[in-house]
Amino acid sequence: MSVTTDPAPPRIRAKSCPATVRTTPAPGPATPRPHTGQVSPAVQQTALPAPPLRDFGGGPFGIYVHVPFCATRCGYCDFNTYTAGELGSSASPQSWLEALRGEMATAAAAFDALPSAQPPVSTIFVGGGTPSLLGGDGLADVLDAIRANFTLAADAEVTTESNPESTSPEFFERLRAAGYTRISLGMQSAATHVLRILDRTHTPGRPVAAAREARAAGFEHVNLDLIYGTPGESDADLDLSLDAVLEAGVDHVSAYSLIVEDGTAMARKVRRGELPAPDEDVLASRYERIDTRLSAAGLHWYEVSNWAATDSGRCRHNLGYWDGGDWLGAGPGAHSHVGGVRWWNVKHPGRYAERVAAAPILPADGWEELTDDERYTERIMLAVRLRSGLPVRDVDHAGRTAVAGLVADGLVEVRDDAIVLTDRGRLLADGVVRTLLS
Repeated sequence: MSVTTDPAPPRIRAKSCPATVRTTPAPGPATPRPHTGQVSPAVQQTALPAPPLRDFGGGPFGIYVHVPFCATRCGYCDFNTYTAGELGSSASPQSWLEALRGEMATAAAAFDALPSAQPPVSTIFVGGGTPSLLGGDGLADVLDAIRANFTLAADAEVTTESNPESTSPEFFERLRAAGYTRISLGMQSAATHVLRILDRTHTPGRPVAAAREARAAGFEHVNLDLIYGTPGESDADLDLSLDAVLEAGVDHVSAYSLIVEDGTAMARKVRRGELPAPDEDVLASRYERIDTRLSAAGLHWYEVSNWAATDSGRCRHNLGYWDGGDWLGAGPGAHSHVGGVRWWNVKHPGRYAERVAAAPILPADGWEELTDDERYTERIMLAVRLRSGLPVRDVDHAGRTAVAGLVADGLVEVRDDAIVLTDRGRLLADGVVRTLLS
């Protein structure tokens, strides 16, 4: 199979469906991929929906918590989030938190029943949605609900996403006191007109101020998210955003190319001709511009869309996804992966709360046992994105045969017995994956 010329680096949708790899770039958390394994339409049980659980306990274990609330809906967003107006009286942060406590207790009991000893939780990631809408006390309650049911590793990484406009110095101080260790701020752009097109509500200067407040509160690890390739964005706009990122002094940057998702307000505008679709050549050029600026400032890529100043600054939770680890996904629409089995929760917050309250059951809407072929495919798709590369030993005979052609095309190199993307290969990562799997 030949390598396609899709120039935009793909994005793992690493929130509500962390193991999913999009073969086109995407700006944020997941919508579920089509499920291809042994699928059950619903799971009405306290036990984990996992007959084999054959590999659980062999590596790091993380917990992802999905907060489904947003003040407003961004035009590009297709994530499982809801505004207060959309929910009405069917759900609230209070009912969600009570349901989360119930899900944590049920899940802990299910894990305790496994033959393998439950490992300590090495990473926690609270995403959404807009977790900062819960406030410092609400996010402290989330962490308390986890601690009440699971054992945290002594060096656990605990991250929460935040919208800069719903943060303050007091907010960050409360989080630090509660035990959070890492902050991820949604910046997207420093250009006012770009934020307007994205329907973002924060002012351009607020993310930098919020990052400084987080660092002043004692957070050593602070991330800023960027979106590039928005219709109407210029090179000068991107440079303005990069200037702001570097001024903030953060130790981690995530940069995602815009994808226009079906069903979003932005997709409707593109379809009506009100906005142009993102240009792939422009996306590739912007990615190279980002990488050049960040690398010169001492932030180096460790995954196709992520840069960190130090090894300790890398997001360990997301590395758990990319390395094929295990995690529990809690909250509406969250996906879990344990020992070769994946399950996903009901999506609507009201139904989620009803499901948990009705009986001590997992609020799962279905599950699948991954076949060996599916596990192999996901291993290739995930590991190839990492700077550490895909170990040659993990690739089958056909894939190893294809490596020589990829090396000749300048897309990968073999280093320390691992297949590693070159700079050009990062722009064509989807094609590399398809070639290795052909």
